[in-house]
Amino acid sequence: MLCHICLSWVLLVLFTGSAELESVVIGEVGQDVTMPCHYSVQNGVTSMCWGRGKCPKSKCSQILIWTDGWKVTEQRASRYQLKGDLQEGDVSLTIVNAGETDSGTYCCRVELPGWFNDQLINHKVVVKKARISTASPHTYTSEQTSAPGSTSESSFTVTRTWPSVSASEAPQTASAPCSGPSDCLDVTANQQ
Repeated sequence: MLCHICLSWVLLVLFTGSAELESVVIGEVGQDVTMPCHYSVQNGVTSMCWGRGKCPKSKCSQILIWTDGWKVTEQRASRYQLKGDLQEGDVSLTIVNAGETDSGTYCCRVELPGWFNDQLINHKVVVKKARISTASPHTYTSEQTSAPGSTSESSFTVTRTWPSVSASEAPQTASAPCSGPSDCLDVTANQQ
C-alpha cells in the first residue's frame, strides 16, 4: 500500500513538472508594457526564453526573445526587449509601443538545471485603448427673477456644469443642456 502511494506521488511529480505561476498585466495602446520575470542567480546565470501562448512542456513556442543569461541571442523584433539586468536575474519582457494585437498569453521560461525544474510564468496581457477626454466641461447658466408685481424682489443665478466624458461615453445629440437635476452638477447658487 505504501509503495503504491509513493509511486503515485513520483508519477504526479514527473508528469506535472514545475509549478506554473500566472498573472495579469494591463497596459494601454501606444505605451510600453512590461511583464515581470526574475530568477535567483545564486547558482549562476542561465538561459531563458519568452514566447507567445502558455508555457509548453519544454522551450518556448512562438519565440519572441531568448537569452543565454549574459546577452540576447535571439530576438523576433526590436520592440521585444529585456531592459532589466540579465546578470541579476531580471529577465522581464518589455513590449515597446504596445497595440491591442499584443493582448494574449505570454510565457517566461527560465531554464534551470535538472529534470522538470524550469521556472514557468504565464502572463495574460490585456492592452486597452487609452481613455481620452475629448469633451471639455460645459457650463449652463440661467438667471431666475421673480415676476413683476410679486412680493419677492429677489433674483438668483444658478450655474451648472456637467463633467467631461470620453468620446465613447459622449451622447451623439442632446436636446437640452440639462434634462433634470440628476443630469447636471450644481456648482454655484448665488442669491442676491
